[in-house]
Amino acid sequence: MSAHYELKPAANHQFLFNLKAVNGEIILASETYTSKSAALDGIESVRKNSLCDERFERKTSSHSQPYFLLKAGNHEVIGKSETYTSDGAREKGIQSVKKNGPVATLNDLT
Repeated sequence: MSAHYELKPAANHQFLFNLKAVNGEIILASETYTSKSAALDGIESVRKNSLCDERFERKTSSHSQPYFLLKAGNHEVIGKSETYTSDGAREKGIQSVKKNGPVATLNDLT
């Protein structure tokens, strides 16, 4: 299995996608989109923006757990990671998105 984007329907006739690593773990979850074409544009935005370290915003949750956001050039959030147990684990997650985001295939479940 290779890294892939999983595009699927969401509530209220919307769409979302997850970027999954080779092991099937979700490494980036999208916001919801009002149309399939907008979700596909979101995937293309991840492909482009995941190459730029400055697009990753490193954050800490209210429970003191590290996570990250991937943002587009206009500062809009494209996707969010899970929470991690350490800053080092968060950095590994970012590296995985950088590696897999540009080349992952599409699995369209719509």
